[in-house]
Amino acid sequence: MTVSRVVNNYPGVNNNIRNKVKAAITELGYIPNRSASVLASSKSKLIGVLIPSLSNVVFNDVLRGIYDIANPADYQVLLFNTHYSPIEEERAIRTILGQSPEGLIITGGEQTAIARTMIKASGVPVVQIMDKIENPIDSNIGFSHFDAGAAVAQLLLDKSYGKIGFIGARMDARTCRRLAGFKSVLSAANCLDVKRVVTTPQPSSVTMGASLFRDLMAITEGDCDAVFCCNDDLALGVLHECKKMHLNVPQQFGICGFNDIEMAAYTEPALSTVSVNRYHMGSTAMTILFEKINCEGDQDSASEVYIDTGFELMTRQSTR
Repeated sequence: MTVSRVVNNYPGVNNNIRNKVKAAITELGYIPNRSASVLASSKSKLIGVLIPSLSNVVFNDVLRGIYDIANPADYQVLLFNTHYSPIEEERAIRTILGQSPEGLIITGGEQTAIARTMIKASGVPVVQIMDKIENPIDSNIGFSHFDAGAAVAQLLLDKSYGKIGFIGARMDARTCRRLAGFKSVLSAANCLDVKRVVTTPQPSSVTMGASLFRDLMAITEGDCDAVFCCNDDLALGVLHECKKMHLNVPQQFGICGFNDIEMAAYTEPALSTVSVNRYHMGSTAMTILFEKINCEGDQDSASEVYIDTGFELMTRQSTR
């Protein structure tokens, strides 16, 4: 019983005894059987987290927020990379649910019908993050990408740019919503030209941003004076190409990115972009899960939640 209390971090164990038990665990190389622990306590201390990319730095802050709440509570995070694929996400959800998690954190709302059915049938609390979802499974933390795209378009119009383009890569659901918001504002201002919208399903990178910008300028024959890039990687590539083309930024050409990665503030000129509360999304998602896990059947405490984390336009020197 004493060993069990030490392994499960229960309070009330004498420190000398606790240290002796830990020393014995180290010496023996003992690993607690989590499956047996789950059977005994109905608590797995596991949280499943699904993100679409491990290489995209945007998700680093989200994960940091999740771990900063999960680790002190002695919860383990099972992390899955879904590669922007609803089918891979469905497989991952099936695998995670087989491990009896106490909660799920899922990126976006593009789950398959089978995945949604599995989650609802499991009764496991879930938080969908990074987007404002029209029909969330349970709780939802994020912001409107449509509104963010619209805000960027209005910003560039307000800065007296009139021939505004859009560059997008990967074109996942959130990027498509940004583009829709962008188009809506330009269309209302009678400034939308579909020739100035250049996209690719390929992954995003600085190199891809430079390539897409060259395509944009070729297609429009240079009839473009600003561009909204769906992320900062692409925007950095555009900035590099503007220097090669001897286009003065921001007087001759304006550039706005998205995500406000660390590098954005240190380019020359500094990059205008959109800042979103990624760390807050991660930490709040984990906090909400703990509230649901600990509510012990109190339906009022387990009610659906939507938290709008908002976004902020970071106007820097790459726009007038």
